[in-house]
Amino acid sequence: MAAQQSQGIQTLLEAEKEAAKIVQQARQYRVQKLRDARSEASKEIEEYKKAKEEEFKAFQASHAGSTMTIQSALDKETEVKLKEIDQIFSQKKDEVVNVLLSRATLVKPELHRNLKKA
Repeated sequence: MAAQQSQGIQTLLEAEKEAAKIVQQARQYRVQKLRDARSEASKEIEEYKKAKEEEFKAFQASHAGSTMTIQSALDKETEVKLKEIDQIFSQKKDEVVNVLLSRATLVKPELHRNLKKA
Protein backbone atom coordinates (compact mmCIF):
# COMPACT_ATOMS: atom_id res chain seq x y z
CA MET A 1 0.00 0.00 0.00
CA ALA A 2 2.87 2.37 0.76
CA ALA A 3 4.34 1.64 -2.65
CA GLN A 4 1.00 2.37 -4.28
CA GLN A 5 0.68 5.68 -2.38
CA SER A 6 4.26 6.53 -3.27
CA GLN A 7 3.50 5.82 -6.93
CA GLY A 8 0.33 7.94 -6.74
CA ILE A 9 2.28 10.80 -5.18
CA GLN A 10 4.95 10.43 -7.86
CA THR A 11 2.25 10.59 -10.57
CA LEU A 12 0.80 13.70 -8.99
CA LEU A 13 4.24 15.33 -8.81
CA GLU A 14 4.86 14.53 -12.47
CA ALA A 15 1.45 15.93 -13.38
CA GLU A 16 2.22 19.05 -11.38
CA LYS A 17 5.57 19.48 -13.18
CA GLU A 18 3.83 19.00 -16.51
CA ALA A 19 1.20 21.58 -15.55
CA ALA A 20 3.95 24.02 -14.50
CA LYS A 21 5.64 23.53 -17.90
CA ILE A 22 2.35 24.17 -19.69
CA VAL A 23 1.73 27.32 -17.62
CA GLN A 24 5.28 28.53 -18.30
CA GLN A 25 4.84 27.94 -22.04
CA ALA A 26 1.52 29.79 -21.97
CA ARG A 27 3.18 32.76 -20.24
CA GLN A 28 6.01 32.80 -22.77
CA TYR A 29 3.48 32.58 -25.59
CA ARG A 30 1.51 35.49 -24.13
CA VAL A 31 4.65 37.61 -23.71
CA GLN A 32 5.69 36.85 -27.28
CA LYS A 33 2.22 37.74 -28.58
CA LEU A 34 2.33 41.05 -26.68
CA ARG A 35 5.74 41.85 -28.19
CA ASP A 36 4.47 40.99 -31.65
CA ALA A 37 1.37 43.14 -31.15
CA ARG A 38 3.47 46.08 -29.97
CA SER A 39 5.84 45.84 -32.90
CA GLU A 40 2.91 45.54 -35.31
CA ALA A 41 1.22 48.56 -33.73
CA SER A 42 4.41 50.62 -33.95
CA LYS A 43 4.74 49.69 -37.64
CA GLU A 44 1.15 50.78 -38.27
CA ILE A 45 1.76 54.03 -36.38
CA GLU A 46 4.85 54.76 -38.47
CA GLU A 47 2.95 54.06 -41.70
CA TYR A 48 0.12 56.34 -40.57
CA LYS A 49 2.60 59.09 -39.64
CA LYS A 50 4.27 58.85 -43.04
CA ALA A 51 0.92 59.01 -44.82
CA LYS A 52 -0.18 62.06 -42.83
CA GLU A 53 3.17 63.81 -43.33
CA GLU A 54 2.92 63.26 -47.08
CA GLU A 55 -0.64 64.54 -47.04
CA PHE A 56 0.47 67.63 -45.10
CA LYS A 57 3.37 68.28 -47.49
CA ALA A 58 1.01 68.01 -50.46
CA PHE A 59 -1.41 70.42 -48.76
CA GLN A 60 1.43 72.80 -47.98
CA ALA A 61 2.73 72.66 -51.55
CA SER A 62 -0.72 73.28 -53.02
CA HIS A 63 -1.35 76.27 -50.78
CA ALA A 64 2.14 77.77 -50.76
CA GLY A 65 1.59 79.65 -54.03
CA SER A 66 -1.73 81.11 -52.95
CA THR A 67 -0.24 82.23 -49.64
CA MET A 68 2.56 84.05 -51.42
CA THR A 69 0.16 85.77 -53.83
CA ILE A 70 -2.13 86.80 -50.97
CA GLN A 71 0.84 88.14 -49.03
CA SER A 72 2.09 90.17 -51.99
CA ALA A 73 -1.42 91.55 -52.64
CA LEU A 74 -1.71 92.58 -48.98
CA ASP A 75 1.70 94.25 -49.12
CA LYS A 76 0.69 96.24 -52.21
CA GLU A 77 -2.62 97.26 -50.64
CA THR A 78 -0.82 98.37 -47.47
CA GLU A 79 1.63 100.45 -49.51
CA VAL A 80 -1.22 102.17 -51.37
CA LYS A 81 -3.04 102.98 -48.12
CA LEU A 82 0.14 104.34 -46.52
CA LYS A 83 0.71 106.60 -49.53
CA GLU A 84 -2.90 107.84 -49.27
CA ILE A 85 -2.44 108.58 -45.57
CA ASP A 86 0.82 110.45 -46.24
CA GLN A 87 -0.84 112.46 -49.00
CA ILE A 88 -3.82 113.40 -46.81
CA PHE A 89 -1.42 114.30 -44.01
CA SER A 90 0.60 116.62 -46.23
CA GLN A 91 -2.61 118.27 -47.51
CA LYS A 92 -4.18 118.82 -44.10
CA LYS A 93 -1.18 119.52 -41.86
CA ASP A 94 -1.13 123.30 -42.49
CA GLU A 95 -4.84 123.53 -41.76
CA VAL A 96 -4.52 121.51 -38.55
CA VAL A 97 -1.57 123.59 -37.35
CA ASN A 98 -3.50 126.80 -37.98
CA VAL A 99 -6.56 125.50 -36.10
CA LEU A 100 -4.40 124.45 -33.14
CA LEU A 101 -2.59 127.78 -33.06
CA SER A 102 -5.81 129.76 -33.29
CA ARG A 103 -7.30 127.77 -30.40
CA ALA A 104 -4.16 128.13 -28.32
CA THR A 105 -3.90 131.87 -28.87
CA LEU A 106 -7.62 132.62 -28.54
CA VAL A 107 -8.05 134.15 -25.11
CA LYS A 108 -11.38 135.35 -23.76
CA PRO A 109 -10.84 136.89 -20.36
CA GLU A 110 -13.87 136.13 -18.22
CA LEU A 111 -14.41 135.75 -14.54
CA HIS A 112 -15.03 132.29 -13.35
CA ARG A 113 -18.71 131.57 -12.87
CA ASN A 114 -18.20 131.15 -9.12
CA LEU A 115 -16.60 134.56 -8.84
CA LYS A 116 -19.36 136.50 -10.56
CA LYS A 117 -21.44 138.79 -8.38
CA ALA A 118 -24.88 137.69 -7.62
